[in-house]
Amino acid sequence: MTRGRRGVLLVHVLLLAGAVVTAFPFLWMVSSSLKPNVEAIRFPPTLLPHAWAWHNYVHAWRAAPFPRYFFNSLIMSAGVAASVTATSALAAFAFAFLEFPGKGALFTAFVATLLIPPEITLIPNFVVITALHWYNTFLGLVLPLGASVLSIFLLRQMFLGIPRDLYDAARVDGCAPARFLRAVVVPLAAPGLAVVALLAFLRSWNDLLWPLVATSTDSMRTVQVGLLAFSQNVSTEYNLLMAAATMVVLPTIAAFLAAQRHIIEGISTTGLRG
Repeated sequence: MTRGRRGVLLVHVLLLAGAVVTAFPFLWMVSSSLKPNVEAIRFPPTLLPHAWAWHNYVHAWRAAPFPRYFFNSLIMSAGVAASVTATSALAAFAFAFLEFPGKGALFTAFVATLLIPPEITLIPNFVVITALHWYNTFLGLVLPLGASVLSIFLLRQMFLGIPRDLYDAARVDGCAPARFLRAVVVPLAAPGLAVVALLAFLRSWNDLLWPLVATSTDSMRTVQVGLLAFSQNVSTEYNLLMAAATMVVLPTIAAFLAAQRHIIEGISTTGLRG
């Protein structure tokens, strides 16, 4: 075997090992969801269940009002994804194509906010939604998460890859900036917009802290809060928790598979110019 082939083989072995390490927690979650609770907490653990407990999913579904939780999470995640995509596209277009005083300093200040931990904004956001009477409403769940500096940065980098001559020619022909954004930029940047929307959807779907703070009744809770129903004061039903977690993960996997092509294309075309 030549040195080149040995190098390729080593790379594939490392990639395979990384894939196994990455996938193992998910496989363990599914395996634990099909075990009786006694077997799920037994040591030493077993990879496959000795007795397949498919009824765990039925018990987990009935342990909390999960249909309502799924509906709330879907509304919240879809609303956040739409809001983040719209606001990020508008802001990124301004930073990429428009000229105004202080644009560079303002963009630097925007990027610098990425250093601020999200937990710091928790109390100010709570005060705002309470003052606006949005507590325990979908507006309170969605709007505080409706903008993302990281998404603005990613889209700006993609928009900078669009030739400036297109914008100048459109302006000479009398095309308004808003029309240029809608008719030219959005179609060309569709992969990047898909990535931004998917990241926003996944972030809000997996969010626990904000729905826990911004809601107070089961009618507004989300699936992540619903998983807390399996944690008791003295013990946790790990098999039911794993079954519920598996059900909660499925929509995110479906969303990823649906947008996989756009994700790969978007990652390969964002961040190429600064």
